[in-house]
Amino acid sequence: MSSAAPSPTAASTGPSPTSEQGATAPDPYVPGHGTNAYRVNRYELELDYKLSSNRLSGRAVLHAVTQYATAALVLDLTGLRATKIQLSGRRVRKYTQRAEQLVIMPETALPAGETFTLDIKYEGNPAPRRGFWGEVGWEELTDGVLVAGQPNGAASWFPCNDHPGEKASYRISVTTDANYRAVCNGALVSHSSRSSRETWVYEQPEPMATYLATVQIGRYDLLTLDPATTSGHVPQLIAVPALLADAARKGLARQPEMMRTFAACFGPYPFPEYTVVVTEDELEIPLEAQTLSILGRNHLTQDWESQRLIAHELAHQWFGNSLTAATWADIWLHEGFACYAEWIWSEEAGVLPVADRAAAAWRKLSSGSQDIIIGDPGPELMFDDRVYKRGALALHALRVRCGDLAFFALLHEWTSTHRHASVSTAAFILAADQATGLDTEALLHPWLHEAALPPFPVR
Repeated sequence: MSSAAPSPTAASTGPSPTSEQGATAPDPYVPGHGTNAYRVNRYELELDYKLSSNRLSGRAVLHAVTQYATAALVLDLTGLRATKIQLSGRRVRKYTQRAEQLVIMPETALPAGETFTLDIKYEGNPAPRRGFWGEVGWEELTDGVLVAGQPNGAASWFPCNDHPGEKASYRISVTTDANYRAVCNGALVSHSSRSSRETWVYEQPEPMATYLATVQIGRYDLLTLDPATTSGHVPQLIAVPALLADAARKGLARQPEMMRTFAACFGPYPFPEYTVVVTEDELEIPLEAQTLSILGRNHLTQDWESQRLIAHELAHQWFGNSLTAATWADIWLHEGFACYAEWIWSEEAGVLPVADRAAAAWRKLSSGSQDIIIGDPGPELMFDDRVYKRGALALHALRVRCGDLAFFALLHEWTSTHRHASVSTAAFILAADQATGLDTEALLHPWLHEAALPPFPVR
C-alpha cells in the first residue's frame, strides 16, 4: 500500500505472541481476527456476484489442519451469512455467527494434527468494514468492484482465518455479469460464458496471506505491455477500460524498466506474471495484492508522484507479497523496503539520486514529531508515512555502512531464502549479520526501536 496520511497517535502494542505449539497467535493489531487453533493450507472460493443488486452468493472450501486440540473452529466473516456448513463431508448443525466471527462446533473436539475440510455456503450484500484505516474489503465502484483487503478486509467477502502470518494457496472462481472481467490473484485458468453470465477462474499456487486475496470486477480489456521490453520474460498485463487504454500504456511505459531494475537489485520477480488493474474511478491511493496492483485513472501521469507509486506497488511483490510480515508490528519490512525501492528507481530513472531522496526524507522527519517506534508503531500508526520513510532510511543506513556489494547481496539472499514465506525483523537482522558481518541489531535499533531520529547516515 502506498503511504497514507498520518493517524492520531496510538500507544504501541507488543509483537504477536506464539503459542506453545508454535502456531501464530492472534495479532494484537487486529484483535478478534485470526486464530492459532488451526492453519488453512488451501482456499477454494466460488463466488456468484450480481452487480446491480450487490448480491454475493459464495462457497468456500477450506483445507486445514489443527494446531492443537479444539472444540470450536472460529472463522472471520463480516456482514455475510453462512447458510450451510459441512465439516469433512458431514453436515454441521451447530454453529453461530456473532460480531465478525463464524463459530463452528464439531460433534466432537478435533485433536491436534487433524486434517479437515470446511465447506461453507454463504450469501449477502458485501460491504467494506470500517476501522482505524477507513473502509477496507469489498467495495462497489461506479461500475464494478474493488477489493482492498489490507489489513483485515478479507472477511468482508469470504470466511477465513484472517492473519498476516497465515499463508495458503487459492483457487478463486467468479461468476458475474456478461461484458465484465473479473481479475483475481494468480493465473487465469479458465473463462466461460453462459447466457448473461461469465465465469473467470484463477489459480494462485504460491502461498498467500488472506489480506492479499482480491477480486476486481469491471469493464476491462486485457492488454500486454510491449513484450520486447518486458524483463525476464515476465508477462506484464494491464486490465483497463477501453477508453483509458492509451493513457495506461503511456503511464506504465517504464514499468518494464522498473521490473528489470528491481530484479537486479532484489532477485528474480517471485511470481509467473504481473497485472496492473486500472479503475475508471479515481482512487485516493493505489493498492497491491499478490501478483497484481490496482491504480486509479488518476495514477497514470508521467510525473514523479505517479511513477513512484507505480514503482512502490511493484516492489511490494517482493516485500509484502512473496515475503510477508508474520505480524503487523513488522510492517516496516513491507513499507520501508517498498519506499526504498522508489528511491532506487528515482536514481535509475535519472530523476534524483538515492542519497538525495534519503536526505530529503531525513530533513522532513527531523522537522516533525518524533513520537513513533516504527519497529512496532501500533495499529493506528501502522500506515503512518514515517513508517515508510524512516524504514527506508534504516535500509539506507545499512547500505552506507556495509557498501553496495554486501547490501544487494543481502537483499538477494533475503528474498531467495524466504521466498513465499512469513518473515520478521529478527530474521532480517540475522540475515544481515551473516551477509555483512556487522552488528545489525546495534545499527538498526535506533532507527526501528527508538523515537528520536538518528543522525543522517553518511559514508
